[in-house]
Amino acid sequence: MKLFSKIIYKFKRISLFAAVTAVLTFVCLTITSCADKEPEGGIPIYYLNNQETRLETHMSGIELTGDATTDLNNLIAELGENPDSLQYKAPMSYPFTLNSYKLEEQKLTLDFSEEYNSLQTTTEVLVRAAIVQTLIKLKDVRYIIFTVNGEPLMDATGKPVGRMSEKTFIYNDGNAINTYDEVVIKLYFANSDATGLIGAFRDKFYSTNIPLELFVVEETIAGPSGQIEGLYPTINPETNVISVSTSDGICYVNLDSGFTTTVNNVPTEMAAYSLVNALTELPNVNKVQILVNGEVPQIFSSSTFEHNYDIVTTLVPVEEVVVETDEDLKSK
Repeated sequence: MKLFSKIIYKFKRISLFAAVTAVLTFVCLTITSCADKEPEGGIPIYYLNNQETRLETHMSGIELTGDATTDLNNLIAELGENPDSLQYKAPMSYPFTLNSYKLEEQKLTLDFSEEYNSLQTTTEVLVRAAIVQTLIKLKDVRYIIFTVNGEPLMDATGKPVGRMSEKTFIYNDGNAINTYDEVVIKLYFANSDATGLIGAFRDKFYSTNIPLELFVVEETIAGPSGQIEGLYPTINPETNVISVSTSDGICYVNLDSGFTTTVNNVPTEMAAYSLVNALTELPNVNKVQILVNGEVPQIFSSSTFEHNYDIVTTLVPVEEVVVETDEDLKSK
């Protein structure tokens, strides 16, 4: 099993330009303004520069009211107005229209007209990044989904873009080259009655700015993609990651108290094993210690965990593979 995971664990280094055509990325020149939700004195609005090569951010004069509908309407209107400076372009001033939006359970769906698909690839990525990074700062918005005339937005590779969060994009000051790696990771989710875990492969690009261990933890918390029936979340999606680090083969995962709130009747220790089993698939991780606000939960039977094969079950015969992707994995 470990050997198989090492075969699956492989990367494909790509340049920033290539990454732009396959994933969402942009340069954020004011990192501090990106870090917090709803900064005092207004909210940052993101614009494209005239060359359409990067984003610029400026504090708006909009005061947030706390009412999600009002604040969204105000920000969407601002995103459609070009600033006084002729050096920047508003992301929603391009020749497409917003048909509608829907905010439900912190998930904001924006539906655009067909003209949105006519944007050049690199421009579209920056437009999308500017819109997401502006609206995601609202406390009522955690995820954003783009659709075009009611259909999921597809990226340049023909795959659905899916939901985006504030962690979808990478930030830097323009001094370093941003790269993405393509990785196939094995994640573990609960079965229908929460009596076992089911392994599922996920093929995805991720930013090399973050450790792969952190990426695995975040993807586990995000839950199943929904493309395969019979997989259920193991961890409360409201859980925040405080830190993830690996030393001497032990991965230390520190989460906030959201982890202790169970979902789908999944026992806390089984939720822990969904992380442990996924992390120990990585060749540099042999054991995992999970902390909640820096302490080992009393409910745990041990302070550190190893891969637990006894609680792993399958949806399909063993010789078949459950794959969470839009097309068959080419690297199986």
